[in-house]
Amino acid sequence: MSMTREQAWSLLTQYNKEAFHLRHAITVEHVMGWYAQELGYGQEREFWSLVGLLHDLDFEQWPEEHCEKSQELMRQAGVEERMIRATACHGWGIRVDIKPEHEMEKVLYAADELTGLIGAAALMRPSKSVADMELKSLRKKFKDKKFAAGCSRDVIANGAQLLGWELERLLDMTLRAMQAEESAIEAAVAALG
Repeated sequence: MSMTREQAWSLLTQYNKEAFHLRHAITVEHVMGWYAQELGYGQEREFWSLVGLLHDLDFEQWPEEHCEKSQELMRQAGVEERMIRATACHGWGIRVDIKPEHEMEKVLYAADELTGLIGAAALMRPSKSVADMELKSLRKKFKDKKFAAGCSRDVIANGAQLLGWELERLLDMTLRAMQAEESAIEAAVAALG
């Protein structure tokens, strides 16, 4: 069955309550939608977005079973296999051996951690926004291993490689995605109450 945004949100919030996790889900949802449009998959935009929204379905409650438990939860909810696979494979090489094959899966794998790094970098800015962030400042934060240490640089670099992109292109595009989607992300987060 293909899901609506409402169904996906309802499934997400069944297992995720913390504002931090909900904000991350919304951010990745919007970034994935932007990428779908940008890379010529406009007709698939909603699917890419929902994969972004649901990619960490199990992380808040089952961090030790991340990308494994989510498959079980999604199957119980009747989610289509294509979406189950797409969300699970961002844990490739860490928790699961499902390798990202489709361009969308590779984008999720590459951009997921990077949105966290960019978000953390934005919080350090006087504006608290990505709007005025430049690529060179992001590059510096990426190289500083102590900054946002929880965001795996290896996963980000591997993701760029999987896509056949220079790291620079991945950094630039993901920053542009977050800039383009910032007001929509903030509105969705504000609506959480």
